[in-house]
Amino acid sequence: MSKVRVLVGTRKGAFVLMSDGKRKQWDVSGPHFGGWEIYHLKGSPVDPDRLYASQSTGWHGQVIQRSNDGGKTWEPVDNKFTYDGVPGTHQWYDGTAHPWEFKRVWHLEPSLTDPDTVYAGVEDAALFRSADGGQSWQELSGLRGHGTGPKWQPGAGGLCLHTIILDPSDPQRIFIAISAAGAFRTDDGGKSWKAINQGLHSQYIPDPNAEVGHCVHHIAMHPSRPGVLFMQKHWDVMRSDNAGDSWQEVSGNLPTDFGFAIDVHAHEPETLYVVPIKSDSEHYPLEGKLRVYRSRTGGNEWEALTKGLPQSDCYVNVLRDAMAVDKLDKCGVYFGTTGGQVYASADAGDNWDPIVRDLPAVLSVEVQTLS
Repeated sequence: MSKVRVLVGTRKGAFVLMSDGKRKQWDVSGPHFGGWEIYHLKGSPVDPDRLYASQSTGWHGQVIQRSNDGGKTWEPVDNKFTYDGVPGTHQWYDGTAHPWEFKRVWHLEPSLTDPDTVYAGVEDAALFRSADGGQSWQELSGLRGHGTGPKWQPGAGGLCLHTIILDPSDPQRIFIAISAAGAFRTDDGGKSWKAINQGLHSQYIPDPNAEVGHCVHHIAMHPSRPGVLFMQKHWDVMRSDNAGDSWQEVSGNLPTDFGFAIDVHAHEPETLYVVPIKSDSEHYPLEGKLRVYRSRTGGNEWEALTKGLPQSDCYVNVLRDAMAVDKLDKCGVYFGTTGGQVYASADAGDNWDPIVRDLPAVLSVEVQTLS
C-alpha cells in the first residue's frame, strides 16, 4: 500500500507526518531543528529519501539542511553561494560587486531527474542552483541581468523569489515568481529570461499594466499540461494557456480574490484550489470562516469547501507554500495555517480533518506519495 509523507516547515522547526494510503492515522516526527525557522522543505521526486530544508535565524543566518533517509537524520551542507564563479559576491543591479547577503531561502525545488540538483529562490530575489546536493551553489545570473531589476520592489514579506516550477516536458524551461516583480520564464536553462506578466493589472503601482512590478503570490501547474499556469496574485486569481505569455482573470464568484496559496488536483488538471483571505491588510478568512474554494472548470466557477473546517471565530492565514496535494487515486489535499494546524482531505476537498494541531505557525507544506 502507498504511504504519504507530509513535510511541514514552521516558525520553530520542521515536522514530518507519515500515514498509509487511508490517510486516517498520522505519525508525527519532530520538531527537527527545534526553535529554528524552517521556511521550506521539500523532497526529491526521484529519490524519496532525499530531502532539503531551508533553516534560518536572525542570529546564525541561512543554512541548507539535507536528509538522505527521509527526514530521520539531517546534515548541514556547506552552502557556498557564488556569482559567476566568484565565492561570496554578487552584482547589484547597477553592476557593482558586493558580498552576497540575503535574509533567507524562501523556496527549494529539487530537480525532476537528479536528486543532487536543487534550485533555491532567495531574498533579495535571485535564483541559485546546486548540482552537488547543496554543497555549492551558483547563481543563474541572467535573471537579475534581465534589465528590469531596478523596477523590482519588495512586497510586505520582502523582495523574495518564492516560486520555482520546472517544466517536466522541457528541461530548459523554468518558471519563477517574485514579490513584487512578477513572473518570469527561461527557455534556455536560465541564461536568459522573459517577463511573463501580460494581462496582469495592479492598481497600487504607477503603471497598473507595467511589464514588471506585480505582486505575484504563487503559481501552480499540472505536470500533464505544462503550458497551463494558474496564479494567485495580490488580488486576482489568474490563468494562462500559453506558458505565461498572457493571463486572464478567473476569480469568478470567489467572495474575495486575495490570498496566497493555490494548487491543482493531481489527476484533474482543470480542478484547482485556493484559500481566500479577507484583504491585503486583514490576513484572515472572510467572516472568520475558514473555507477552501475549489473550481472544477479551471476557474470562474468556484464552490466553498467547509466540512470539517472552523466556520466561526477563525483568524488564521494560509501562506503561499502551505498547500499541497498527494498523488493517490482519490487525491488528497493538505494545507497548514499560521495557527499551527495542518488540515487534510482524503477526498479532494469534500471533507477535512486536522491531522496535527498546535504547531508553531506553518510556513510550508509539501507532500510525497511513496510506493
